[in-house]
Amino acid sequence: MTETDFTIRELRRRFAEKSLSPLDYWLALEKHIDAWEPSIAALYLYDPQAAREQAKASSERWMKGGTLGPLDGIPVTLKELIATKDQPVPLGTKAVELTPAEADAPAAARLREDGAVIFAKTTCPDYGMLSSGLSSFHPLSRNPWDITQNPGGSSAGASAAAAAGYGPLHVGTDIGGSVRLPAGWTGVFGFKPSHGRIPVDPYYVGRCAGPITRTVEDAAWSMATLSRPDWRDGTSLPPNDFDWMDLDIDLSGMRIGLMLDAGCGLAVDEDVRIAVEEAAKLFEKAGATIVPAGPVLTRAMLDGLDNFWRSRFWGDIAGLSEERRESILPYIYEWAKGGADISGVDAVKGFNQTIEMRKTCGRLFTEVDAVLSPTNPIVSYPAEWPSPTNDPKLPFEHIAFTVPWNMSEQPASSINCGFSKGMPIGLQIVGPRFDDMRVLRLSKAFENWTGGVKNWPKPPAA
Repeated sequence: MTETDFTIRELRRRFAEKSLSPLDYWLALEKHIDAWEPSIAALYLYDPQAAREQAKASSERWMKGGTLGPLDGIPVTLKELIATKDQPVPLGTKAVELTPAEADAPAAARLREDGAVIFAKTTCPDYGMLSSGLSSFHPLSRNPWDITQNPGGSSAGASAAAAAGYGPLHVGTDIGGSVRLPAGWTGVFGFKPSHGRIPVDPYYVGRCAGPITRTVEDAAWSMATLSRPDWRDGTSLPPNDFDWMDLDIDLSGMRIGLMLDAGCGLAVDEDVRIAVEEAAKLFEKAGATIVPAGPVLTRAMLDGLDNFWRSRFWGDIAGLSEERRESILPYIYEWAKGGADISGVDAVKGFNQTIEMRKTCGRLFTEVDAVLSPTNPIVSYPAEWPSPTNDPKLPFEHIAFTVPWNMSEQPASSINCGFSKGMPIGLQIVGPRFDDMRVLRLSKAFENWTGGVKNWPKPPAA
């Protein structure tokens, strides 16, 4: 293991014993990023000089024994959609004017309060509306496991950065799977907490922020910082007193549902199905009872959500000049134009399908304590594609396993459970609403059983 692979716990130990300073660690990480970035294009507003200054200030705090918080000196990226003061938020598109943000969004504010070294934003597709590294504004982001392949999205740069080892913590956002989907396709750990656990601004139905890391513990470590409430999010949950590092769990007596059919969307690849079934056997071996779980999503629900999102998005961009609208990625613009013909009544009917998802998810959790499923139905797809279908008429066929849990506000994670032809496969673990610790504990147990990913991709120049 090189120092650029250190976890948060290991970094804090070395900072405390003064065998490594935040500045020395950053300088090593900077070289590592320079070796990777030309190949995967994960970053926006990368500022190594500002990072050196932040790391130097943190080094001085560690020397004096007066750190600001649990992430002091830890390099962090934030998804481009998460505002940072005095920097523009392009939303991944050429259509937006580059106006500096007036304030840090909640996640950025909490990280800064605790002394984290924020060294870059990470890329996303236009308006965060794709599970892809393709954008009309950013360079094409690629998957470190194979740069001809897609990292997924919309937290595309965050997942690519985590897989490439750009430090231990990257914060993304997730409204239909945008943390978990790219985590699954890049082999890293992605955690979507209960709605409101990590405050967001702007907040919206189903929209969450969550950590993307190489290990479960690093994600758990970040939660004490990221989960502090913020008045700007009207769904922000009350302060919690969780010990986020209490990750032990006894699975005896637990009923865990195994969902291999999402109800609609893309068919599950055989290699994905086999990997998830093998993962379920490990939970069973540890004392859980594995029971079949039917789908919680229907075609009507997914199509209704599509109508609602199209009409909402068309409303967001209708006021733009025609020139600006046409600068949006054509795939997204083609999809969005369908929103112009959706009536208000049909848009409301579409929104009501989010309530139906909440009902079916709630009903399932009267019978089980957790759910296992594939994160992504397919193993991989080309980097240049805007989505796994490459068809704007079928934009959400890949989110059928992930999106219901946004609408039901339940915590869910994606953790690597195998590989197919060198590309990662993600296992999704879902828990009851507000029981974020159960998902983290089950994820940690699985990581312990498998040993986690041991051989991360190396920079092309290495």
